Amino acid sequence: MSKQKLHGILFAVSAYIFWGLHPIYWKQLKHVPSVEIVSHRILWSLVFFVIVISFRKGWTGLKTKITNCKNKTIFIVPAFLIGSNWALYIWAVNAGFIIETSLGYFICPLISVLLGIFFLGEKLRKVQWIAVLLAVLGVLFMTVIYGQFPWISIYLALTWGTYGLLRKKSPLNSVEGLTFEASILVVPAAGYLIYLLATGNSSFASDIQTSLLLIGAGITSGLPLLVFIAGARLINLSLIGILQYIYPTLIFIVGAFLYGEELSAVKLVGFIFIWIALAVYSADSTIFFRKRKVRYE
Repeated sequence: MSKQKLHGILFAVSAYIFWGLHPIYWKQLKHVPSVEIVSHRILWSLVFFVIVISFRKGWTGLKTKITNCKNKTIFIVPAFLIGSNWALYIWAVNAGFIIETSLGYFICPLISVLLGIFFLGEKLRKVQWIAVLLAVLGVLFMTVIYGQFPWISIYLALTWGTYGLLRKKSPLNSVEGLTFEASILVVPAAGYLIYLLATGNSSFASDIQTSLLLIGAGITSGLPLLVFIAGARLINLSLIGILQYIYPTLIFIVGAFLYGEELSAVKLVGFIFIWIALAVYSADSTIFFRKRKVRYE
């Protein structure tokens, strides 16, 4: 293994571990309303990304890309998708649904595959269809037997998958995109935070620890992304496809073992269906990429 590839793996794994441990961070802010937390996350993420783009001297390029793009909705819609995704995720973590959020990010790659079929005209291989069917059976099993549709998981997967689909069509890179999206969301977020301050209901100045954690929400959102981007440039897509499951696996472990959330037999069976689906999908993708690599060498 080359030194460059090793560095790429270390960067990517570090980012996924950081994201996987995110629930622990948000749990430290459990006493703060979720809407206020996500508002601070938006505000301080914008501050973080503004500093990054300024350091890179990327404002001219960002302005040019936005000006030259005829379809401005490609910039606006992702903002509301990522905003609602962040809001539901933080609420779910602090409301005791960490395991459900992990399920959402487990099935997200399969949701992305389906979105690719319907909106990009992509075609699935037979083995990939089997993987998708297994995941659907897992969700149906939990819905019918457990008697509750996993709406948190599905919404997180759909919003994140749709966000990724639209970002593929956007001329903005990840940092530019999040900067623009945060600049849109910061208007209602800042308005809400000002309202809380004016009415004396803000948690920001309640104590120094809470204030620092709310400010840190921007760094915890932006820094792992930069580390991941650095890693993704050094390793191939098939490897990223396997490493990405570190993220929801850690969330699952945190929810089930650190915070002791209930994991019923029905939920576990549903998860097993989805884990098998992901194993089948990942194995097929790995074999496909290896064959294609050999073909073109």
